[in-house]
Amino acid sequence: MADTSRLKATIFVGGLDHAVTQQTLYHAFLPFGDIVEVNLPKPDAPGSSDPHRGFGYVEFETAADAADAIDNMDRSELYGQVIKVAAAKPQKDANEGLGSKTAIWEQEGWIAKHAVSEEDRHAAQQGQPEPEAPMDPMQGLEGLDEAGPKPA
Repeated sequence: MADTSRLKATIFVGGLDHAVTQQTLYHAFLPFGDIVEVNLPKPDAPGSSDPHRGFGYVEFETAADAADAIDNMDRSELYGQVIKVAAAKPQKDANEGLGSKTAIWEQEGWIAKHAVSEEDRHAAQQGQPEPEAPMDPMQGLEGLDEAGPKPA
């Protein structure tokens, strides 16, 4: 199955209680269609005792089944918790966006969007007149030796 059609048939399920297992999630979403895979990501911390991170993904055979599951299960209750069910989004590259080990201005996507060519930079500098001498910050303040409005 192509990645884009797989993604369209995959839903995100958030707000899960820690008592929820892959089997629980499988049986909760089975009425909406054939399920290919259920995934509950484990915590990143090595010493964590949590069984999962509070969310999971359910992949259906068809995108229509996924849409039915979203329509029927979003904001429903599972193990006493109100769950959020939505279409899954593509996983971000670890080198892009927040959490990256690379500065945003060094990332390919940002550079492509915001880069200014040397030709454009040179043209912008040509359009600005260069000041001959620095302006005196006290210029135009003569006669203001008293505070307040001048008498008429």
